[in-house]
Amino acid sequence: MKSVVRIANGAGFLGDSITAPRRLVEGASVDYLTIEHLAELTMSILARQREKDPQAGYAEDFVEIVSSLASALRTQPQLKVIANSGGMNPLACAAAVAKVLAAAQLTDVPIGVVTGDDLLPHLDSVLANGCELKNLETAEPLSALGPRSRIVSANAYLGARPIVEALAAGARIVITGRVADASLTVAPLVHEFGWQWSDVERIAAATVAGHLIECGAQVTGGYSTEWQQYHLADVGYPIAEVNAAGETTITKPNGTGGKVTFRTVAEQLVYEIGDPRHYLTPDIDCDFTTVQLKDLGNDRVQVTGASGHAATDTYKVSLAYRDGFMASGQLMVYGLDCREKAQACGEIILQRVAAAGFSLASTNIELIGQGAGVPGSWFWRKYQPPGELMLRVTVHDSNRAAVEHFTREIAPLITSGPAGLAGYASGRPAVRPVFAYWPTLVPKLYVKSQVTVQTAQVWLA
Repeated sequence: MKSVVRIANGAGFLGDSITAPRRLVEGASVDYLTIEHLAELTMSILARQREKDPQAGYAEDFVEIVSSLASALRTQPQLKVIANSGGMNPLACAAAVAKVLAAAQLTDVPIGVVTGDDLLPHLDSVLANGCELKNLETAEPLSALGPRSRIVSANAYLGARPIVEALAAGARIVITGRVADASLTVAPLVHEFGWQWSDVERIAAATVAGHLIECGAQVTGGYSTEWQQYHLADVGYPIAEVNAAGETTITKPNGTGGKVTFRTVAEQLVYEIGDPRHYLTPDIDCDFTTVQLKDLGNDRVQVTGASGHAATDTYKVSLAYRDGFMASGQLMVYGLDCREKAQACGEIILQRVAAAGFSLASTNIELIGQGAGVPGSWFWRKYQPPGELMLRVTVHDSNRAAVEHFTREIAPLITSGPAGLAGYASGRPAVRPVFAYWPTLVPKLYVKSQVTVQTAQVWLA
């Protein structure tokens, strides 16, 4: 058994740096590299891709990442990769990864795939058993959505257990669908140290470690209030060094930009956690209020004291449903009267849509540069009005024709509106389908994960 397990994270979302994972494993010796690609919005995007092409719906960035890691996988036999990049289609992702491994003559690499998070094929059965799948924000039952055809995806947040199973079966690369972010780190620690799921303090420690590194460079100086000090052009991505007692040290590769300090770690610790006494994951009900941080210097911060309670008997479910169409258009407005002019332009656009006989369910006029990004804040007490701003008008409706007509009313303002407008050369904005979010819970007994481990060569067959 290892005395310390080193787990790095090379991505905090789909769209994060493609080169960061390779630079991580080249700049430091790690046992595991995690890739966290999923969010609620990402799942909706991937659902839309799968709807167009049954072989799509996974994070294609991951295939490129694995290709870039081929040399490291060959020269670093201890290195394993765990990613939730499978998104809506983990099996297709595994086949694509197997293809790039074959091109690198690494067909003997075992790839594990975790499925079972996709509840869409089983919704009727779940509902028939009396589970209403109530919206966590409104308490409405799922039946309030109307026709089942509106639902495009429903994915439970699985935990670390099936990943542990895949590692125990010899997987060197594990690809999952919707798995909770921190669970990507919990799994290798449970696997390596043989922790029991009833060992709440250690599972809590692993969860805190996973939470700290799951957002990539946010814990190493990115997204920090003191960002000017951290040389972010070459920011180093995080590494969690965890021992068998659950004591964790957050660090980064030597010689990289960014910084690991008490402040950067504390900022990430409280990022997106809701109730700090009850950070709920599939693996544990974690208490962050008992966590202790100690800055050891030299980009090393020790993390101890995590606690919590046994996990709940439900999984969170990210469900997306069709909710009409939207479009958003922008114009740059300049002049000393830009604020009044931009507001008038937005209203003219909407008035012309109404005059054409279309009503819109919702509209939004934003004056970017006039505090629209932080409404109601101190913004205009500190800054003088600018001489230019960006007008952004967004509309949403179930009637696609109404939204399409809106997109035709923006460019005409150039010659039939006030002087001082620009930014129309990119053409009419696109009309996009809207997938709305329905957060809910499902009893764990209705969710059955499956684990498949086989070599890249077999995945290609």
